[in-house]
Amino acid sequence: MRTSLCLAFLLAGLCGGCAAPLATPAWTNSLGMRFVTIPAGEFLMGSDESPEALAEAYPQYPRERFLKLGDEAPVHKVRITRAFQMGQHEVTVGQFRRFLLASGYVPDAERDGTGGYGYNPDYDPASSVRGDAFEGRQPRYSWRNPGFAQTDDHPVVNVTWHDAQALAAWLSKTEGRTYRLPTEAEWEYACRAGGRGRYHGGNAPESLARVANVFDQDSARLWPQWRAFALPHHDGYAFTAPVGSFAPNAWGLYDMHGNAWEWVSDWHGDDYYAQSPVDDPQGPTEGGVKVRRGGSWHSWSFYARAAYRNWNDPDTRYTLVGMRLVRELP
Repeated sequence: MRTSLCLAFLLAGLCGGCAAPLATPAWTNSLGMRFVTIPAGEFLMGSDESPEALAEAYPQYPRERFLKLGDEAPVHKVRITRAFQMGQHEVTVGQFRRFLLASGYVPDAERDGTGGYGYNPDYDPASSVRGDAFEGRQPRYSWRNPGFAQTDDHPVVNVTWHDAQALAAWLSKTEGRTYRLPTEAEWEYACRAGGRGRYHGGNAPESLARVANVFDQDSARLWPQWRAFALPHHDGYAFTAPVGSFAPNAWGLYDMHGNAWEWVSDWHGDDYYAQSPVDDPQGPTEGGVKVRRGGSWHSWSFYARAAYRNWNDPDTRYTLVGMRLVRELP
């Protein structure tokens, strides 16, 4: 009876704090994207963990890694006032290809001729001015070729924020229903799914073994210089994994940690959390960089935390960055 009541409230969009024991049924759109309904509700956004607590949880990391997290604080209450639908998976290579064929859109990496980034086993990161782990920009790399093999079921990467906007706009026009990138608050709310841990599976970095494709021993084989930061398990994927290869969170969302960083709609602001409204925060009205969330297949576990905020210029296309869309309910 208790479970039935909780599920009923969730479906009505009224269960503010509890995590759903069951996901709502998925709905599939014209490109084959599956969406699940995320209920309205409240949660605590951000993190105020001390450097001491983080150093204990991540003992192999230099302490200075924990001194630059001011944009995760203060922890503040956020109210998502309307239910919405969120992609059950990250947008895949096959779905992005179908969008391009149907719309005629040309992605930024191809349109401007500068390409993207890619994995090259002979590339030396020390030769890069920025120390990038990947080679680029080069025209040989794009969403079609990140330097490693992908099927239509893998998450598309090397896409810009503008590419994500173009996909959402085309779907909105084609289907007559608003598609968009999630706000940063919606993303974290959906990722946590009623929980309050560092990850939706708990606080321990090792909990990611069941739910996320992140930097582990399979990845460390190719980047041995960073082996100290690799999780101890083997998940079978040195690069991206087909979407849905790991366990979902309580709301039926897959790969909210790892696989590909996900663009969100917000500009980044270091002090935004201190002035963020309670209801449906949209981020700063202007800025220079857009937020991306969730970590990737190449991310150390610390950077895949639910509260961690990363950002890039909206023109960025990188072999770790993809997207997930929201579909608004009437």
